[in-house]
Amino acid sequence: MTPRVDLKDFLSAYLAEVEEQLQAANTHLLDIEASARDGSPNPRAVRDLFRALHTVKGLSAMVGVEPAVALAHRMETVLRVADRAGGHLPVGSIDMLLRAVRAIEHRVRELSEHKEPSPAPRAILEALDQLEPAHVPAPAADVTVLDLDPAIASKLAPFEIELLVDGARKGRRAIRADFSPSPAKALRGLSINTVRERVGSIGEIIKVVPVSVPVTEDSPGALSFALLLLTSASDEEVASAVGVAPESLRYLVAAALPADEAPQLVVLDDDDDGKEASPQKRNVVRVEVGRLDDAMEHLSTLIVTRSRLARAIAALTASGINTRELAEIMRDNGRQLRDLRAAILRVRMVPVVEVLDRIPLLLRGLRREGGKQVRLKLDAGTAELDKGVAERLFPAIVHLVRNAVDHAIESPEERARAGKPEEGTLRIACHAHSNARLELTVTDDGRGVDRALVAKRAGRDIASDAALLDALCRAGLSTRDEGTTTTTSGRGMGMDIVRRIVVDRLGGELLLTSERGVGTTFTMRVPLTISIVDAFTAECGGHRFVVPVSSVEEILEVDHTKVRFGPARSLDVAARAGVLERRGETIPLVDLAHVLAFGRPDGKPPRLALLVRRAGEPVAFGVDRVIGQQEAVVRPLVDPLVQTPGVAGATDLGDGKAILVLDLVALVGTLDDGDRERAA
Repeated sequence: MTPRVDLKDFLSAYLAEVEEQLQAANTHLLDIEASARDGSPNPRAVRDLFRALHTVKGLSAMVGVEPAVALAHRMETVLRVADRAGGHLPVGSIDMLLRAVRAIEHRVRELSEHKEPSPAPRAILEALDQLEPAHVPAPAADVTVLDLDPAIASKLAPFEIELLVDGARKGRRAIRADFSPSPAKALRGLSINTVRERVGSIGEIIKVVPVSVPVTEDSPGALSFALLLLTSASDEEVASAVGVAPESLRYLVAAALPADEAPQLVVLDDDDDGKEASPQKRNVVRVEVGRLDDAMEHLSTLIVTRSRLARAIAALTASGINTRELAEIMRDNGRQLRDLRAAILRVRMVPVVEVLDRIPLLLRGLRREGGKQVRLKLDAGTAELDKGVAERLFPAIVHLVRNAVDHAIESPEERARAGKPEEGTLRIACHAHSNARLELTVTDDGRGVDRALVAKRAGRDIASDAALLDALCRAGLSTRDEGTTTTTSGRGMGMDIVRRIVVDRLGGELLLTSERGVGTTFTMRVPLTISIVDAFTAECGGHRFVVPVSSVEEILEVDHTKVRFGPARSLDVAARAGVLERRGETIPLVDLAHVLAFGRPDGKPPRLALLVRRAGEPVAFGVDRVIGQQEAVVRPLVDPLVQTPGVAGATDLGDGKAILVLDLVALVGTLDDGDRERAA
């Protein structure tokens, strides 16, 4: 008897794969819409969209999510007609297709929450059935025909044939160049990879087709590559890039034939399971985030155990026992744990570009609602971020994008009056700020922040970008007039949420630069990970605490003969805020024991200071001594009754006692008005 298969075992894999395919579907739809606005087809995006939805339909049928199957099937019908039309899809169809994708996402989300997926919306199904079919351009009296060998033509997809034909009609030359690898060419640095790069710099490669080469006296046989390309370069340039003689190039455009004799393009069918539709196998294993969290938890336990072992070895050494061999083993164990930590963190890293892939769809909705023209430029490079940090950071990015479109970027008419292009530009870029922090910027070329208006609404003077940012992040402050609240902004919560996410929850830094009439840039610097951190252990007022290394710019020695103090509200010298000078920069000095209300029984001032920056402004926190640097496992304080600004969590350094992990950057924001005035 065949054992019954429980499809629930495949649920996590299904959710991961379908989420990826639906995200790709949204991206392809936006690409198709952009091409349709320019009046040009996008056969490649139509084909890729069809494949993504075909995969969603197949997986959903296997798991039994019938609403997703019904929606994806009707979308395929629309795309099949678009493929026959050479990639032409009416602009009016995009909205309904996006609604259908969102409907599938909603039902997949219900399944992930262990709910029964709701039926497919009848209104969307009927609208998909009634969509206006894509306009198939009527063939002209003469049709451009490609001269292709049958063996190569059979390996081309319809959209690739359309690209070659369309390129030839627009005046570019369709050429076939054959490259045969050989030891002699390899010595000259010519391989199929280098040839692709060289040819790609002077033309558009449509397809590279492997071709079997018979064994002859002049050729060792094996494999050759036929490069099909569109180019405006000369034969000599193409031949030089491929490493062949110019006369060996072949033109792919034959004489024009009458329309009724022109060959028809092959189109997609439901049962299309050829090699072209098969996804490329990747050497990738999907792992649930929960399993990675579990591995990180076990690593955290090992790090705490190592700290306990280190304390035990130190105690044995103090009692006169020879612990040299134990100390050597301990050092090896430390290196191994650091390597293991780095390996697990690499597994948890996700490309930032995957996080930002959701922004274009968000921007599309904001453009339509606000009636503005905004072009998005993403520059994520190869930057990566911990999965947990990325998910926490994304809402902050969303708020900044909404603010930029709703508040900063002007309407087309206003931009024209100001001498700007009618289409505004929103740029999101990120790069590594250090080996432990990532910097992400959101820049617009809009009207800039009205400092006078913000100062009036906030009821305070604004003399710097830091003061402007502080005012904008006040809960309830909005630059919109009363009664003009929209669905995207106007409630005065956006920037307050951004600061709480970036500064309070992630222990990062938020900066602002704005120039009236030119634009605004928000900069977020966040740690790559927040679970296990390298940290300084320090002592102040008889208490130990931990500070992440990434937040400390420098450890300073405090010479109190050179510290200048303002007027004190207390006779206690240690409670007074002072100012010290470092390399020509004036830095406020605040005693950490006073800020944390520890007190100083001996009355002696701190000897060292930890320098941090908030919104670009430096503040030094005085401490008694820095004990050392080690890895620390940060345990968040989940109980709201014990949560407090400036405390990121707690850790165990091996002695079984809970040690507070301080976020000194956030702690700057807790200074009372008197501290701020004296530290100014």
